[in-house]
Amino acid sequence: MSVIALQGVRGGTGTTSLLAALAWALQELGEPVLAIDFSPDNLLCLHFNTPFEQTRGWARAESDGAHWQQGAMRYCKNLDFLPFGRLNLAEQLNLQQQCLENPGRWRDFLKQIKASKQYRWILLDIPAGNNPLQQQQLALADSILLVINPDANCHARLHQQSLPTPCHFLINYYSAASQLQEDLHQWWLQTLGGLLPLIVHRDEALAEALAAKQPLGEYRPESLAAEEVLTLANWCLIHLQEEAV
Repeated sequence: MSVIALQGVRGGTGTTSLLAALAWALQELGEPVLAIDFSPDNLLCLHFNTPFEQTRGWARAESDGAHWQQGAMRYCKNLDFLPFGRLNLAEQLNLQQQCLENPGRWRDFLKQIKASKQYRWILLDIPAGNNPLQQQQLALADSILLVINPDANCHARLHQQSLPTPCHFLINYYSAASQLQEDLHQWWLQTLGGLLPLIVHRDEALAEALAAKQPLGEYRPESLAAEEVLTLANWCLIHLQEEAV
């Protein structure tokens, strides 16, 4: 079982949409996948046809005194997902404190999942940031994909904020029509160690997928971005399984 964390270098890089798309692509390749949402925004479940009013999730279950597993849901045969759940601010703060006081709790949870031998991949949606809780979540992963957009904002952050190490960098929302983006891409190819040898182009289908409440590859399998995410899934099969051995 391989555990991959996806995190944006900042908010708005498209990390959650990419994670849902990658989960779909892996299951299309016959790989059993569990996608887990660690963000209190609780948006990952919307890619899996979950009603907005649904409050269910691992954090909601724990706040109600139930087991975290009760938040899990099945989307299709090889794809399950574990939403964060809907919590108010006080509940979020209380849960964060519990996680910080017991840093090994999620490592124990993942051991339980691994023992079940039900999944070959676990994908973690980690919110942007570098506080102790996010560091704790990133430490659960065998591999980290840091999502970046080819813009000045992300470029500046790569040089002035702490980054998870080691990690792979994944470019999302790339437009070949932008000279700035082309320049940044060429500069990153020369200077950014760990840059993945593939990019995900700006594609309206990726934004539409969330509105359709589907993973990208299910909503528009013929789209350019869906084909690129499928390439990413194959890259993970070749490279990241080896890293987790």
